[in-house]
Amino acid sequence: MRKAFSYRLYTNKTQDKSLTGLLDIARLFYNSALQERRDAWEHRVSINYYDQANQLKDIRTENTYCALLNFSATQDVLRRLDKSFKSFFRRIKAGEKAGYPRFKGKDRFDSITFPTYGDGVKLTDKLYIQNVGKLRINLHRPIEGQIKTVSIKRKCSNWYAIFSCDLGDDIAPKTEFTNLVGIDVGLESFAVLSDGTVIDNPRYFRHGEQVLADRQRKLSAKQRGSNRRKDAKLLVAKAHQKIANQRTDFHHKLSRQLADKYDFIAYEDLSINNMVKNHSLAKSISDAGWGQFLRFSCYKVEETGGTSVAVNPKGTSQECSWCGDIVPKTLSDRIHNCPNCGKVAGRDYNASRNILWRGLRLRGIPREAVCFS
Repeated sequence: MRKAFSYRLYTNKTQDKSLTGLLDIARLFYNSALQERRDAWEHRVSINYYDQANQLKDIRTENTYCALLNFSATQDVLRRLDKSFKSFFRRIKAGEKAGYPRFKGKDRFDSITFPTYGDGVKLTDKLYIQNVGKLRINLHRPIEGQIKTVSIKRKCSNWYAIFSCDLGDDIAPKTEFTNLVGIDVGLESFAVLSDGTVIDNPRYFRHGEQVLADRQRKLSAKQRGSNRRKDAKLLVAKAHQKIANQRTDFHHKLSRQLADKYDFIAYEDLSINNMVKNHSLAKSISDAGWGQFLRFSCYKVEETGGTSVAVNPKGTSQECSWCGDIVPKTLSDRIHNCPNCGKVAGRDYNASRNILWRGLRLRGIPREAVCFS
């Protein structure tokens, strides 16, 4: 099992300049390798990762500036480009929008990865990075398992170290479940659980929207290329980052609570990319961040030996979770009132029960084995 741990780095001006220089070198390699592939294809010659990696020794010998970046980290940059091309060709075969790999500007390349721990990077009481030195790091929680790779990432004006660790063998999944739950995510409430729990929607973007709008308005008034525009752009990025951090913190804490309490989680297999095409709901759906929350919940419950199941979302709100009768509703109908069995309940609560039942059915667990409230 692999798990990532992220920590804040604290740099002085010299270290910040050195880290920025490493990013620039990595970006140079990426753009140069991309240009080489484009030029070769004009002559109908295909170049892969190994063709480009075999040139690295000669390039680093001739260009001492490029040699400042760790050799393995440079190889990882080429792997990143190779992955982009493989994804590009996969999308073409699938008939999707292709999206040819793009050249990276200074604000579009914000991380480098050391693929082997100990080669160019090492952690003691501080984090040592080759050709940068020892950086102060805020180890706010212990690192678990064996460190495999280390990534250095820039977010706004801050630096972070991300350790990818091997925790050993995966935990064997449970065969019997005692605490089961179905989750219906929404916009009025962030989520409603099949046990009746209602989780309020924090709406972080809506609360921070005015500050963001003010900063964007000031940014648009600044002259392009000026230092004031750079400062204003940073303030906009920090506003976005604060909202994203608040949302991620909420998702982590909520998913941890669910993983600690339940060992079986059923949720809807939503096509969020299609849902955000509805322009009247796109902002609210993106603000909720259902996809991130469900990813967090799935991996955390599986870390405890539990199971998560994605179910077909079609008709979960229309079907009565008590008798199975179909009760048509519009989006404005928030109450489930079944004329067949007479049950009256909240629309989302009824849906969460159906989600749990469908998840159990996929796992072959009889409905009678579960005590619905």
